[in-house]
Amino acid sequence: MLRSPICELLGIEYPVFQGGMAWIADAKLAAAVSNGGGLGIISAMNANADWLRGQIRAAKELTDKPFGVNIMLMSPFADEVAKVVAEEGVKVVTTGAGNPGKYMAAWKEAGIRVIPVVASVGLARMMERAGASAVVAEGTESGGHIGELTTMTLVPQVCSAVNIPVIAAGGIADGRGVAAAFMLGACGVQVGTRFLVAEECGVHQNYKDRVLKAKDIDTVATGRRLGHPVRSLKTRFSREYQKAEFDVNVTAEALEAMGVGALRKAAVDGNEAEGCFLAGQIAGLVTKEQPAAEIIRDLCDGAEELLKGAAKWVR
Repeated sequence: MLRSPICELLGIEYPVFQGGMAWIADAKLAAAVSNGGGLGIISAMNANADWLRGQIRAAKELTDKPFGVNIMLMSPFADEVAKVVAEEGVKVVTTGAGNPGKYMAAWKEAGIRVIPVVASVGLARMMERAGASAVVAEGTESGGHIGELTTMTLVPQVCSAVNIPVIAAGGIADGRGVAAAFMLGACGVQVGTRFLVAEECGVHQNYKDRVLKAKDIDTVATGRRLGHPVRSLKTRFSREYQKAEFDVNVTAEALEAMGVGALRKAAVDGNEAEGCFLAGQIAGLVTKEQPAAEIIRDLCDGAEELLKGAAKWVR
C-alpha cells in the first residue's frame, strides 16, 4: 500500500489530493475523494462566507473523513472565508494567488493544516517560514493558473529547499506520474484534470467530453500578457483570446473583460463557444469516467507496482 508522511500528518489513507478547481470542486466531489481515501478539497473560489459554509456542512453530511478548502487569497471574500474555515473546523486549507501570512496564526490556533500552492522555490521557503505544514509545488503543466517551471524541474528544487513535506502537482494522471513525483522527492500528489471526469464531479458533461477527447497537444496557455497565464483546452474561446492577446490594439482591460465568466460558462453551462475549459497537459491520458475512489486506487496501485519494480534498473 502506498503511504507517506503526509498520510499520517493529515489522517488520510492515500497521499492523493484533489485539486481545488473553481466552479468544479464542490462538497460532493470533495466528499467522494475523501471517502475514497484521498484528500477532497472544496474550492472557495470567489464565493462568499455563506456559500462556503453551506458547502462545508454539506461535505460533513457526506463524509466523516478529513477534507480541505482551497482559498484564493485574491478573492474579495478572502477575509470572511478565512474565518469560516476556522469556525467550521476544516482540517486542511490550501491557498493560492497570494500570501496567507495574515491568516496563519488564526488557522493554526484552530488546528488547521495550511498547505499553500507554490510555483517557485522562493515562495516555498517563504511559506515554510510563515508556518505552513506542507506545500504543493505545482508545475506549468497544470490546468488553470500556472507558473513558468515544469513539475520535473520545480519539485526537486522545492524538496531540496524546504524541510516540510512537498506535494507534487501538474501533469499527473496515472501511476507513472505518481511514482515519478515520489522519485523527485515529493511525498504526495495533487490531481485535478483526472478528477474532472470522476462520476461524482458535477461539471457539465460537455466539459467532461472535451477532456475525454483531448489529445496531447490540445491545451494552450493564455494570459501571459496580463501576468497571470492560464492553461485551458483549445476551443473557440481560447483561440479568440489568444488572437486578441497578440493584438496591440486590444487593451489589457479588454482582455480582462473577455475572460470574465468564461470558466462558469464552461463548467456550469457547458457553453462550447464562449466557455474556458481549464485542463492540464495530461488531458490526453484521461480516457474514461470512473468513481473518485477508483481513480485514487488506480493512481496508487499503479505507482506501487512501478516503485516495487524500480530496482530492475539498478545493477
